[in-house]
Amino acid sequence: IGKSVCGKDVYIIQSGCGEINDNLMAPLIMTNSCKTDSASQLTTVIPCFPYAQQDKKDKSQVTISAKLAANVLSVADADHIIAMDLHVSQIQVFFDNPVDYLYAEPGVLKWIRENISEQKNCTIVSSDAGGAKRVTSIADSMNVDFALIHNENVKDLVAILVDDMVDTCGTICHAADKLLSAGVTRAYAILTHRIFSGPAISHINNAYFQAVVVTNNIPQEDKMKHRSKIQVINISMILAEAIRKIHNEESVSYLFSHVPL
Repeated sequence: IGKSVCGKDVYIIQSGCGEINDNLMAPLIMTNSCKTDSASQLTTVIPCFPYAQQDKKDKSQVTISAKLAANVLSVADADHIIAMDLHVSQIQVFFDNPVDYLYAEPGVLKWIRENISEQKNCTIVSSDAGGAKRVTSIADSMNVDFALIHNENVKDLVAILVDDMVDTCGTICHAADKLLSAGVTRAYAILTHRIFSGPAISHINNAYFQAVVVTNNIPQEDKMKHRSKIQVINISMILAEAIRKIHNEESVSYLFSHVPL
């Protein structure tokens, strides 16, 4: 740390992406350094929480890595955690310290209203049952129907497929093919945490999507080059307002349903 933080409120921002272990260790070391320098209050802001998909023990010798990541943040002595769109809400209980869990949904709704003219003739789609709660919330806010990829009637509708975390994009691109064969007029994909590894870009370029929209809680610049289908929702103002509210000891609940101006 380049200057004294003694007695200061400190906010360390680091998304758990890319070189995931390096990007997890960096805020741990910085947190410990600031605490050693007697920072008054220390908040770690992690827009994309590392190892969030490993949230349960589905085999006898599997580690719940999301809980381990939460434990090491607690050991590093962070007073507060800010995260966005955790893969499952149960990850909140892995922390011993206070957590503010923000949602990308307000930004998603804003993008839809500004970019899709047929809002009343669309359906919000989940590629699997695990995303049902997420798409139901968005559909209720828009007063439209939602669908799962399981024989629902989507003929002549605009399909907006929503998911929180994607890696190779095989599942959502297969879902796009299913929607096309079911008779949708257009299809969009809106994704919070884009990992985009391996053949992901190739899958997207070949898929039946008008646009693939991602938030920038993972840096997007490298994927934006010559990728006309990919568009970005900027969620920095949500994180900035969360930091402001926490610093002033205000409730962050407003951000659950609104994008700050």
